[in-house]
Amino acid sequence: MPELSKIWLSSPHMGGDEQKFVKEAFDTNWIAPLGPNVTFFEKAISDYVNDNVYVAALSSGTGAIHLALEILGVSNGDDVICQTFTFSGSANPIKYLGANPVFVDSEKETWNISPELLEKAIKDGIENGKKPKAIIAVHLYGMPYKVNKIKEVADKYNVPVIEDSAEALGSSVNNLKCGSFGTIGIFSFNGNKIITTSGGGALIAHDEEIKNKAVFLATQAREEAPHYQHNVVGYNYRMSNVLAGIGRGQMLVLDDRVSARRSNYQFYYDNLHSIKEIEFLNEPEGYYSNRWLSCILTPSFEIREKIRLALLEENIESRPLWKPMHLQPVFKDCKSYMDGTSENLFERGLCLPSGSNLEQKDLIRVVNKIKSQFL
Repeated sequence: MPELSKIWLSSPHMGGDEQKFVKEAFDTNWIAPLGPNVTFFEKAISDYVNDNVYVAALSSGTGAIHLALEILGVSNGDDVICQTFTFSGSANPIKYLGANPVFVDSEKETWNISPELLEKAIKDGIENGKKPKAIIAVHLYGMPYKVNKIKEVADKYNVPVIEDSAEALGSSVNNLKCGSFGTIGIFSFNGNKIITTSGGGALIAHDEEIKNKAVFLATQAREEAPHYQHNVVGYNYRMSNVLAGIGRGQMLVLDDRVSARRSNYQFYYDNLHSIKEIEFLNEPEGYYSNRWLSCILTPSFEIREKIRLALLEENIESRPLWKPMHLQPVFKDCKSYMDGTSENLFERGLCLPSGSNLEQKDLIRVVNKIKSQFL
């Protein structure tokens, strides 16, 4: 019997115009990490977010968080609050600067950082003479965090927010796009994201000086001089003109990609929500998720694993929800404010195939395999 074709969790999906912009880079010999594709890609992102923002195209979302922390003055020994329920790329840059991650658990409505626990963490820090220097809040799986409540807490204590929108390009709250809510926002264009530049990211700022400082630091902090002059340590974080060409082509199909992923979610919901053992993450009023990954909750770790392994047997890729950062060995000694929400989600939750290039027959295969586990 021939092996069943692979169904990926979230594979890249080209639109067709990417090669035109990449060819343009080759034809004009703009292969360096500067050039017209970078400029046009940054403008396309800015126009899409549509909040008078300034954009710096970078080599990764992780690099964007690193630069955001440095620009906000985070340094060795400082505390930075970070959502625990996220990918390690949200937290690792805190350690790059010698700072201390302080992890905060999620609330159940969006699975993102809890405003109540956030405030407790800030108040405890202030009482101990160590006010946090920044907050990293994440729009997980494309579902926006509680932007108004988080902003209210952050403003109350005057702590800047780095808005990790790595998974949320195309998501919005009350028609305002994710990426525009924080003091500094970031996007990721990794190969599995809603759109991709193969590898890449962006820093989003409301202040042009922040964007310019990010570009300066991302290009090895080279000063204006006929020779190479460096007064501070910089990084090699700028996006190349070639990859930005891919990004230009991808921006042309972004809305189609969001629509396709939302359609995947709706298919899963329509076909599985009647199974009492399966729960879905619904959108709060006014929220619009790009549904980067469609996720389900099961009653237990055992049932989650039963479904995951059954899908694997069918050559279908799925993945448990993120393992919280406070459970990761590398962060085991970090301070944390937990109520059990993220641990419960990790044990029970599963990400289903969600690529915008999935076909109807792929979705039917996934649904049928899941249903078979409850017969």
